[in-house]
Amino acid sequence: MLTAEQILAAQKAHIETLFGLTQKAFEGVERMVDLNLQATRATVNEAASQTQALLSVKDAQELLELQATLMQPLAEKVSAYSRQLFEIASDTGAEFTKAGEDQSADAQHKFMALFDNVARNAPAGSEPLVTAMRSAMNAASGAMDQVQKAVKQATEMTQSNIHTLAQNASAKPASKKR
Repeated sequence: MLTAEQILAAQKAHIETLFGLTQKAFEGVERMVDLNLQATRATVNEAASQTQALLSVKDAQELLELQATLMQPLAEKVSAYSRQLFEIASDTGAEFTKAGEDQSADAQHKFMALFDNVARNAPAGSEPLVTAMRSAMNAASGAMDQVQKAVKQATEMTQSNIHTLAQNASAKPASKKR
């Protein structure tokens, strides 16, 4: 049976976790707002300079050349923006994942401690049932660990692939300039 102190300690830990995750979420939002402000500021400045360049065009050939030079940096900037946005989301998601894993491990540990306490106080003759339950719980715990590892590997592989794609996307236009 849980004591009042144990319940209070668990509630305190949950509240601390909640506030910690809330803080991480706000940090992620702040980073996204900063990124968007930088992108907006750069876009406005570039729009002003591009407008000046367009106003100074004297013929169609010059307009086509200007248009070609304006498109290349745009693709690179969109790629860089996407990478930074993905990094922010990935970092924030990793914090939430870590907190979930920690909470899961803590709950599993507490449940096993409770089960051990119940098993010690089980009536005589129930040892086979206790052994079967312990085996089932260990199997379930192992399966959960494997699922968590698989999800983590899939996430890491996806992040790696996106990073590689972003690098390739920004490298290809640069190689066309040569």
